[in-house]
Amino acid sequence: MTGYIDEDRAVSRLSEIVALECGVHPAAARQIRIAAALHDIGKQRIAASIINKPGKLDAREFEIMKTHTALGASMLKSIQGELGEKIRLTALYHHENWDGSGYFGKYADELPVYVPIVSICDVAVALVSERPYKSAWPPREMIAYIQGKAGTQFNPALVRIFLSLIRHDNRVPAIFGNRGVGALA
Repeated sequence: MTGYIDEDRAVSRLSEIVALECGVHPAAARQIRIAAALHDIGKQRIAASIINKPGKLDAREFEIMKTHTALGASMLKSIQGELGEKIRLTALYHHENWDGSGYFGKYADELPVYVPIVSICDVAVALVSERPYKSAWPPREMIAYIQGKAGTQFNPALVRIFLSLIRHDNRVPAIFGNRGVGALA
């Protein structure tokens, strides 16, 4: 997958910045950064033919892909304490949506704040990244998508915070690989 390690780093750094902007204590924001870095670890157990498929996944392949969340949580079960809990919950639930339409049908407000933070950052980075099945989206399209999903996929208050950071925080363009995100300010 093109840029996979860079994408994880971007999701991780962006998640920490968003967490801090949401008022999360700096020590907890650092834990969120670690959890975000590991959120997709379960993809290591998914066949490369599915991960790298150039077209749309069929129904069976999509069901297999969805297992990366539970696989990741299982892979991380030996990490103890508060950090371990954050890491496992993030891996397991990062595809849950604000309106309960995610993989497990949990509403995002049922989850700790760090899970929806990682989710919105993951989606934003994925959209502006090239994948075997899609071209990278221009930053304006990513922003329009995030805005359009406020109240369904994402918490509207979190969308406002996220988009404010995208437009006004000078650390963000570097996180996105300077793909024109800073020009949106």
